[in-house]
Amino acid sequence: MKALDFFCGAGGLTRGLLDAGIKVVAGFDCDEHCRSTYEHNNPGARFVQADIRKIGLQDLVMKGRLRRYDDVLFAGCAPCQPFSSQRKGNGRRHDATLLSEFGRLVKAALPGYVLIENVPGIAKMRGFSTFRRFLRMLKANGYMYAHGVLDAKRYGVPQNRRRLVLLATRHVQPTLPEPKYGNSLRPFRTVRQAISHFPAISAGEYHPNIPNHAAASIMELNLERLRHTPHDGGDRRSWPKHLRLKCHKGNYKGHTDVYGRMSWDQPAPALTGRCHSISNGRYGHPEQDRAISLREAAALQSFPDGYEFFGYNKQVALQIGNAVPVRLAEHLGKHFIQLENNGTKSED
Repeated sequence: MKALDFFCGAGGLTRGLLDAGIKVVAGFDCDEHCRSTYEHNNPGARFVQADIRKIGLQDLVMKGRLRRYDDVLFAGCAPCQPFSSQRKGNGRRHDATLLSEFGRLVKAALPGYVLIENVPGIAKMRGFSTFRRFLRMLKANGYMYAHGVLDAKRYGVPQNRRRLVLLATRHVQPTLPEPKYGNSLRPFRTVRQAISHFPAISAGEYHPNIPNHAAASIMELNLERLRHTPHDGGDRRSWPKHLRLKCHKGNYKGHTDVYGRMSWDQPAPALTGRCHSISNGRYGHPEQDRAISLREAAALQSFPDGYEFFGYNKQVALQIGNAVPVRLAEHLGKHFIQLENNGTKSED
């Protein structure tokens, strides 16, 4: 099986599919900053800088180097911001149409297999949503599909990360992969298992021998707040009054994740493109007075320790936080192969 990875970013999905035994021919993304990271870590997969709204079938032939698509997987993990619960404002963003553009390419090429991964909110849009239109397009073009919300921690990723996943084929009725971790299965992988082997560094420090083991600088007031945050899962509720944020004073009892520390023996909270900043979530190191490093964030996304990211720290944080977790992608890839090998092709 071969694959084209649309919205490939830094290559989390591509790496997982490659590890599953699927040959990823090319990754498409409009962000040129991802090229070095993608191509350095995924030999044989070509990075194509392109806006999906400007890609046609002929471009797939020329840039994707494929003419037939019956045994090809089209993977489209579009940017999730239009459907995210963390999104602010009600204005329609242009990237809300990206799933529709991916659907346009699926309709034109009719690949044998289709995969999408996004935030659960994509399936909850009111009215005739982008996702519902996508499902209608699949059905009208002979696809059978299965979709549901999967938590990455149940597939070996040391992180609570709930995502909507859809698998579609023109050959067999697909299913979603069975969980591998949790309940009576193997224990969830933890923060300790993922990052405890990295050497200690200070806020603002970059380890000279470990690529991307760099921690963001922290201003002195926030560093003092972090020092008053208990190790191993503590949060702002332990701060003395003089350190409390103005928005948290009085009887405010809202979210406590901001400036909080991760717990050693639990999966990490969901990472975002700002996962290297303590002011953007529970991204404090369990015991060191700093945010998790970029290398540690990558490990919590199940990237191999040797997967090197290129760019400024903010760019790298976005590459990591926006990626499909590698181990989840690997399980999805193996499931597609199993469907192909064990399923019975439909009569039509």
